[in-house]
Amino acid sequence: MAKYLYRLGLWSVRNRIKVMVGGLLVLIVAAAMALSIGPAFSEGSSIPGLKSQEALELLAKEFPSPKEDGGQIQMVFKAPDEESLSSKSAQQFINNHLNEVAKDTQVKSIVSPYENNSQSADDKIGYATITYKVSGDDVSAESKERVVHVAQSMRDSGWQAELTGSGYVKMETGGSTEALGILVAFIILSITFASFLTGILPIVTAIIGLIIGLVAVLLGSNVMDMSSSSLSLAAMLGLAVGIDYALFIVSRYRQQLAEGYGVNESVAIANATAGSSVVFAGVTVIIGLAGLAVAQVPFLTAMGIAGALCVLTAVLTAIVIMPALLGLLGERVGPKRQNRLFKVFGGKSKSKSEPESESANNESRWGKFVTGRPWIIVIAGVALLGVLAMPFAHLNLGLPDDAQKSTEKTERRAYDLLSEGYGAGYHSPLVILVKTDDQKQASEKLAQVSELLKKFPNIATIGPALTGPSGKVALISVVPSTGAHDIETQELVQQIRNQAPDIQKKYNVEVLVTGSTAVNIDISQKLNDALPKFGIVVVGLAFLLLMVVFRSLLVPIKAVLGFVLSLLATLGFVVYVVQDGHMGQFFGFHAAGPILNFLPIIVVGILFGLAMDYEVFLLSRMREEYKHTGNARSAVLAGIKHSGAVVTAAGLIMISVFMGFMLSEEAIVKSMGFALAFGILFDAFVVRMLLVPAVMTILGKSAWYLPKWLDRMLPNLDIEGESVMEELKMKESSARPKSDHLKLLPRQ
Repeated sequence: MAKYLYRLGLWSVRNRIKVMVGGLLVLIVAAAMALSIGPAFSEGSSIPGLKSQEALELLAKEFPSPKEDGGQIQMVFKAPDEESLSSKSAQQFINNHLNEVAKDTQVKSIVSPYENNSQSADDKIGYATITYKVSGDDVSAESKERVVHVAQSMRDSGWQAELTGSGYVKMETGGSTEALGILVAFIILSITFASFLTGILPIVTAIIGLIIGLVAVLLGSNVMDMSSSSLSLAAMLGLAVGIDYALFIVSRYRQQLAEGYGVNESVAIANATAGSSVVFAGVTVIIGLAGLAVAQVPFLTAMGIAGALCVLTAVLTAIVIMPALLGLLGERVGPKRQNRLFKVFGGKSKSKSEPESESANNESRWGKFVTGRPWIIVIAGVALLGVLAMPFAHLNLGLPDDAQKSTEKTERRAYDLLSEGYGAGYHSPLVILVKTDDQKQASEKLAQVSELLKKFPNIATIGPALTGPSGKVALISVVPSTGAHDIETQELVQQIRNQAPDIQKKYNVEVLVTGSTAVNIDISQKLNDALPKFGIVVVGLAFLLLMVVFRSLLVPIKAVLGFVLSLLATLGFVVYVVQDGHMGQFFGFHAAGPILNFLPIIVVGILFGLAMDYEVFLLSRMREEYKHTGNARSAVLAGIKHSGAVVTAAGLIMISVFMGFMLSEEAIVKSMGFALAFGILFDAFVVRMLLVPAVMTILGKSAWYLPKWLDRMLPNLDIEGESVMEELKMKESSARPKSDHLKLLPRQ
């Protein structure tokens, strides 16, 4: 692979103008296509085969609801202490304000609290439903502003009026939050390379790749069902890996310049060596994302495909566009000076005229620190990650709702008012379907089932049974005493389902539980069950890939255990902050709530790829040194010296990009950014920069053991670009002048 990337880099740097113009044309054409076709995101998250989903289809068939023509805004009221909703003055007050809303030409209808009988038991709280002629996404800003103005007018009169609903709340899919991550990444890169010009290069190529990738996602949304969350995840990933991959290549290019190679040859070597690691890392991330299909969840599969598209464009941009850019700038991005970060990890760059490095020449402050006390570092690191992982034991999955938003948001206050007026179970209604073939005794059996339901704990109210037109299916509305995310509500659903076989046997009726709450519970359980299966696939794949790359048995075992440790620590810390509510306000989580149901499996897929990224970049230099010297400790020191600063900078950039998404007000985007930011923190800085070199020091030469028979069976991927470097050295040793020509490498 390295030889082909060498040739690609050499071709790109020689045809730098054509490559840049071609890249710009691809960008323009893709953007034009996306603008002309437009996105077609779908926010549905159904999973075929769920019990609640099958019951939901029966419900839609037997009790078809009228098609909602437009978006809706729910205006929730609370009367002042001295007032009640049923008083004449209150009725006139509410109707006058609703009439103001009705003047909007976009409004189709308004149902007041007196028409929908929504007054609470204490006659203090009620709500009106405003339906528009257009969909929720298309409700104009002027229409929303009118409702906001009316609500504020009611507040000025001493009432509480809050707004929620599809016509008012719209999910964020991106915005200015990414800009902060890019700014921090630019600062880190500028410090790393001690140059503003060099620092901006990885960001430029990352943005080019990101735009092309996002355009592909937008076009893909017209082909398959994708949620808007897919776009946020794709943007998050594409930006982070795009900057990292470009960073790896620029860093190796500067190193080759420092060793005396020319510009074109330095570009080609960087593409062959660091570019090989980039391709391997990118393919690994893509495999991890594509592996989300293992869960057999359509919206999750689409999310993985969207992320994989952006990672693919990031890889292609790094190995095609970046060499052309480096060729244009030449030695202006060369290693004229080093900063403190490189001094901590690497010291001075060695020129080609210096003798082969020994252990002393590979020493750096960080390397001496880690290799000098490996057992202490391993014990402390494992203990730290183990403690962080403990909360994972009580993980509770669900879907965030308005309850997790800030109280400064009117939709959160509307949620609280509805809970106050009608109980927490208002937000977690269940639909019980009773199906029978005996129409004559249907009403009698229905009454018996209703009586049985009253005996279940944690039920606040049971509505009257409604029989469908076929006479064979009846609907019973059940409101639990607890909220949609409470364990008690999940237990109630399970208890009813557990009793269903006995009820069917005794009364010859089938009892099904459905509704949005039951569907969300089933989706969360489905994803929770898929997590171990997906984890086993990912861990097994990681072991095989690393065994092929590093020709070792213990290195992949160590890498897999490190990945599992960082993964459990990440999920444990997410549970501690998001679900348990500790330090939530500090990180922008306004209330404790369930963990996003697809977050763990997303984190497994993405963190797997990124962890292998850093593992390859760090260990490839260790293996290269070990093959040259046979000194295991020197190999560890060399890996830290040559790759430590780059891995540190890459980790900081990843964290800054993901933390930029944490500033989003959308709970789904915020939680994904939070989990990935701390996942990288634990994996890059605790596992890769501490535990990996410490364990490699302890293992010594045994770390690189591989049976000869197995070595012969495994393919040689040449991630480190050894074949390229060896051929170049052979040419130089035979007194041939350095050349950028392709004939240095025989075509295969």
